[in-house]
Amino acid sequence: MADNNISKTPQDFLTNVIGRKVVVKLNSGVDYAGTLACLDGYMNIAMEQTEEYVNGKLKNKYGDCFIRGNN
Repeated sequence: MADNNISKTPQDFLTNVIGRKVVVKLNSGVDYAGTLACLDGYMNIAMEQTEEYVNGKLKNKYGDCFIRGNN
């Protein structure tokens, strides 16, 4: 029995999580938690209602956040 909610490609998955709460973990150890607004093929990410965590501790809150990717 097939489940229609299962994503077939990474692009399908990312399209399905737009508008949902996500956590973006950077190599530097900083985490950003918020609502995924949009992203592109270079993994540039726009988030809303974003919180920044350093070493697991809340450091800042942002209305909007843009994380530059590099694919």
